[in-house]
Amino acid sequence: MGMLRDVADALEMVAAVQSDLVADLRASELDPDAPCSLPGWTRGHVLGHLSRNADSVVRRLEASAAGTVISQYEGGAEGRVAEIEASRSRPYAELVTDVEESGARVLAAATLLADDAWSFETLSVGGEGQSALMVLKRRSREVVIHHTDLGIGFTPEQWPATIVDELLAECLPRLEERTARASLASWLVDRSGAPPLAAWG
Repeated sequence: MGMLRDVADALEMVAAVQSDLVADLRASELDPDAPCSLPGWTRGHVLGHLSRNADSVVRRLEASAAGTVISQYEGGAEGRVAEIEASRSRPYAELVTDVEESGARVLAAATLLADDAWSFETLSVGGEGQSALMVLKRRSREVVIHHTDLGIGFTPEQWPATIVDELLAECLPRLEERTARASLASWLVDRSGAPPLAAWG
């Protein structure tokens, strides 16, 4: 029952964060060509990525249901970039509809998995094996972080506590790998500002 409870919680989280994102997008009129907080990306890039990420989740859930090991994106990392570029330059209303409809496909795909399929592993874009349950959980993280990247008033203080807990548990143990250890120690004892960090992931 533990796994099924986790699946139910993950599905509820995905539905909630996707709904919150779409509500904020529907209440806005954004310029897809305007920059976002991610270097080199526009808001159109973020919205295109969210939709194509949803499609990659569907792809992996369907593969898990069939017991087939696949990679997250067709064509790997280059395929991911190509999909985002192909999606980003459309009118805002089309981008929002794409985000909404692709998110709905995630929820629909998740209802089709047998109980034992949730532990089946497919490959992330980086080649990491991840269970179908982890894929569903990571979808929530993707939506929440990129919701913030859009710069439309959704801040980290509004992130669900579960996602904050997961990120801290994953990132804190590796913090000293991302910066100079002495600078990190100095910051932790209030003797300097926060040190620059190497890119996450």
